[in-house]
Amino acid sequence: MPPSVGPADYLGVSRQRAAILVDRPDFPAPIETLTVGRIWDAIEVREYAAKRRERNEGGAG
Repeated sequence: MPPSVGPADYLGVSRQRAAILVDRPDFPAPIETLTVGRIWDAIEVREYAAKRRERNEGGAG
């Protein structure tokens, strides 16, 4: 079984920072909420991470 990969891994941030980011209105909605936590579509999270990097590199937000 492959290791679990969470939003923090895709975003390149700490788990604490990811916990804040996933609650932002512009973060992709989870595709499922399980008793162990929320599950996101990896493609959507990667796209969000790429857009976030572009914004940060451009000096905005």
